[in-house]
Amino acid sequence: MRKILLFILSTLALFGAEIKIAVAANVSYAMDELIYSFNIKYPNIKVLPVFSSSGNLSAQIQNKAPFGLFLSANMKYPEKLYDLGLASLKPVVYAKGSLALFSRKGYGMDGNLSFLNEDKIKSISIANPKTAPYGKASLDALNGANMYKKVNKKLVYAQNVSSSFVYALNVADVGFVAKSSLFSPKVRDKNLKYIDVNPRLYTPIEQGIIMIKDFEKNPHVRVFYDFILSQDAKKIFKKYGYLVDE
Repeated sequence: MRKILLFILSTLALFGAEIKIAVAANVSYAMDELIYSFNIKYPNIKVLPVFSSSGNLSAQIQNKAPFGLFLSANMKYPEKLYDLGLASLKPVVYAKGSLALFSRKGYGMDGNLSFLNEDKIKSISIANPKTAPYGKASLDALNGANMYKKVNKKLVYAQNVSSSFVYALNVADVGFVAKSSLFSPKVRDKNLKYIDVNPRLYTPIEQGIIMIKDFEKNPHVRVFYDFILSQDAKKIFKKYGYLVDE
């Protein structure tokens, strides 16, 4: 089977190919390097990522958006799509995300989140917990620290976790962000002030991948799926602050 796949790939590679994939917003910071590494081995396959919240991407897939793969920020949405018969394989975890608190103003921060109640902090950015898994994790952390009722009027909701980071960079005093965003080449050399949110305060963010059933026979989709689960990809995810199973 593998020989057949390699033969098909080598034949189609002569003409090049494009694949479109749905990618959770938090993975946007690592995706450029992932695609670059992938294209070293497969230079004729062009990967076109579309970034948004996992909930929005899941809805698009249910409405027949032409995505070959879905890299979600949790397991909930891939599992739902699999149950609906829209995925060819059961979801598997490709990385585990971490939640961080970032302040462009360098406020003193502590892991129990009590500092968020200080008067000098007027606004706290957070991804929409209804559609963004990192937003749900942020809300869980606030509730777990018994802080939600104290600071809920300060919360500024962003469409996804990438937007929450943009808010924290430009508008909000503090922001709940994906730790991966702090490893972006655009910001990682700026000595940003952040803390890891205590992982005991939120459910671990297991991020799942599925292959969309309509594209299961596309060899280019399959080879990128395999790459995301490879050791080469795991090294890149780890570099961007994710936890991976070695």
